Amino acid sequence: FPGAWTPVADLGDLPSVERLELPAELDSVVHSAGVVTLGDVASLSTAAWVEQLTVNLAAPAVLTRRALPALRARRGTVVLVNSGGGLAANPHWSAYAASKHGLRALADALRAEEAPHGVRVSSVYPGRTATPMQASVHEQEGKDYDAGRWVRPETVAEAVLHVLDLPRDATIPDVSVRPGPR
Repeated sequence: FPGAWTPVADLGDLPSVERLELPAELDSVVHSAGVVTLGDVASLSTAAWVEQLTVNLAAPAVLTRRALPALRARRGTVVLVNSGGGLAANPHWSAYAASKHGLRALADALRAEEAPHGVRVSSVYPGRTATPMQASVHEQEGKDYDAGRWVRPETVAEAVLHVLDLPRDATIPDVSVRPGPR
């Protein structure tokens, strides 16, 4: 985006997120990072739990808290790119689904808290999307990966842009994007 400001922080390192220098005004913050390590509850490592909860939930919460004054100044929008895993949990997806269910709760609470300040909050729930993360998931599942079966990243980006470009008289709290029929 022209004039976009792109800070750099390691989302797995919350002090790094705390140290980000943010502008005085922001039109939007889009949280689109995520990590996934599959495994059943009986065997998933503590490190896998911590990484997924940190990157997928705690980092967006910390960054949003830090950005709120700048978002309030512009009556901005927060978009949390969640996942179908934020709506339903499947076997071997416990840590990821827990982080994404938490992200849904964060969005719901933030939406209610920030409405009086004019800040809109939307969640986008993409289904499986043709990204390197999806290729990694297929590898973890022991399945062949065919990007053509999944939602294109550009399609998810269009949904995010739709939310961001919506006139101020409305908000889209939640939108799901699923693979179409093949």
